[in-house]
Amino acid sequence: MPSTLASTRKLVFASACIVSALICGAARAEPPIRSPEDAACRNEARAKVFSAPNPQGLELEEIGRRIYFACMSRVAQAASPPVKRGSRRHRHRRP
Repeated sequence: MPSTLASTRKLVFASACIVSALICGAARAEPPIRSPEDAACRNEARAKVFSAPNPQGLELEEIGRRIYFACMSRVAQAASPPVKRGSRRHRHRRP
């Protein structure tokens, strides 16, 4: 029969493992979502990360990051108003 001390050590060790796993998981958590576009681009990156071509042998996190930033730049470009050029007046010279 195991002693009370041994069972207590096992309990403490198991709880320490669980706590450290929770802390490490929180450290790798994503930052909070800041906009609907941010949420849409995160979902797009999650959906495409496994099907995207990977000829360079990058890690999945890097592929997802690239997909996310490509989506965000596409959204930002579509959301910005088109650049208007100032109208120029041409002076006509009198002969």
